[in-house]
Amino acid sequence: MRGSGNVFRDFGDPNADLEQARAILAAKIIGVLDRQKLSTREAQKLTGVAASEFSRIRNVKLDRFTIDRMIAILGKLGQDVRLTVRVRPRRQRLALEARKVA
Repeated sequence: MRGSGNVFRDFGDPNADLEQARAILAAKIIGVLDRQKLSTREAQKLTGVAASEFSRIRNVKLDRFTIDRMIAILGKLGQDVRLTVRVRPRRQRLALEARKVA
């Protein structure tokens, strides 16, 4: 069986799309920290966001983070964020997935 492209959906998470979006944003934040070689303390000084929050992101403990908060953190790290949202009826998505499997 092929995955849907969203591991949270594949494992039946009721908030799969939200969790996927948070995971993607967390990966972007971690990428910026790594590229700029910033420790959590240095990131705190740069952004005003607590070092413990950056530790939570690095450890993928994202339940405290909203999408807008993560976007704000990226902004404080000097990043521009562009989101694309596609909306379609779920029956259509399920029908498309069924066709892919067949």
